[in-house]
Amino acid sequence: MQALSLAELEKEAIGSDLEADLALVRQLDEEGQGQAATDVLKRAAQRGNVTAKTMLALRMVSNPGYFIDEASFYAVSAASDGSAEACHLTAMLAGSGIGMPQDWSAALIYTQRAAELGFELARKGLIAVAADRDLAAQAADSTDPTIWRALRESIDLKQWLKPPRTRNFAMAPRIGVVENFLPHPVCDWLIERSRSSLALAQTFDRETGGLIYEAGRTNSAAYFNVHQFDLPLILARGRMAAVTGLPPVAMEAPAVLHYEVGQEFSPHHDYLDTNDPGYAQNVADSGQRVVTFLTYLNDDYEGAETDFPLANTRYKGRKGDALFFWNVHPNGAPDERTLHAGLSPTGGEKFLLSQWIRGPRAVRA
Repeated sequence: MQALSLAELEKEAIGSDLEADLALVRQLDEEGQGQAATDVLKRAAQRGNVTAKTMLALRMVSNPGYFIDEASFYAVSAASDGSAEACHLTAMLAGSGIGMPQDWSAALIYTQRAAELGFELARKGLIAVAADRDLAAQAADSTDPTIWRALRESIDLKQWLKPPRTRNFAMAPRIGVVENFLPHPVCDWLIERSRSSLALAQTFDRETGGLIYEAGRTNSAAYFNVHQFDLPLILARGRMAAVTGLPPVAMEAPAVLHYEVGQEFSPHHDYLDTNDPGYAQNVADSGQRVVTFLTYLNDDYEGAETDFPLANTRYKGRKGDALFFWNVHPNGAPDERTLHAGLSPTGGEKFLLSQWIRGPRAVRA
C-alpha cells in the first residue's frame, strides 16, 4: 500500500479517529514539525481520547519548550479516565511538586492505582520501597489485587522524609555523610533500572553549554527525566531534600553512574564557572549547582574512592550510604576546594546515584 502524503494524512485526521491522528503525528515528527505534531495530539485529547491525553502529557514532560502545568493537567485527566501510565506519571509529578503542589499521599495513591491497573514500573517501585519485605517478596508472583494497597500502606512516609542523622566529614570544604541513607532493596532496584540505559557520560561544554564527551570522563551514566521517574527515585530525592533543605523541584535529572576497572572521572568542579559563556548562560537560566549528593548503591568493589585532592581526603561509602557536599561558600561564591574525582575501581564495578541540586532560582522539570 502506498504511503499517504502529509496532506492526505491531515485530511484523514480531521475529525477522525486516534489511529489517523497518530499516523499524522508520526509523519510530522519525522519532518521535524514537533509543535504541529503536539497540536494534533491536543486536538485528539480535547475530543476526550485517553490515549492521546496520556501521550500528550508524556510528550510535554519529556521535551523542552512545553508548559509543565499543561502536562500535569492532561496527566491527571488521563489518570481519572483509567490510564495506568498516566496514573504513574501523575504520581511522579505529585511527589516531585512538578506542575502541581507536592503531595506525597497523592503520589502513593496514584502509584497504587497504576500498579492495580498493571503498570509494571509502579509495581516494581512499590516492591522496592515497601517496609514489609515479606509482603514485597510475595507481590511479584501474586494475583491478589489487594496486595498493591497493602504494599502502599506499609510505606513509612514519615521515616522516608524526616531529616536523617548526618555527620560532618570535612569542614573546608563542607562535606557531610549520611549512613544508611537508602535501604538495600532500593539500591538494588536503581542498579537494575540503570543497566539497560548506561552510556558514556558527558559534561557541559564551557563555551556553548551543550553536552560533550571529555577524555577525563570515561565512566558511564544513565539519566532519568520526569517521565522516567519511579517511586524509589522520587522518595530518594525527597530524602535528599530533607538533608539539604533544598526542594526536589531544584534538582536536575538524577543519574546512576557506573565505573568499571580503568574508568574514572578526573578532578573537576561541579559548580559552573560563570566566567565561561556556556556555563554563565546555564546558571542564568537554571541557577548554580550548589550541592552534589552521591549515594553508594553497592560496595562489592575495590578502590574507586571519591577523592578531594585539595582537602587531602577521600571517601568510600558502604552500600546505601550517602556523601554530599556544598559546591559553594555560604555566600554563594564557588568553593574551589570542592575539586574532586571519581577514582577508578581496581576490582569489581561501582554504582552511584548522583544528584546535582541547583540554587533557589532553579526550576527544573
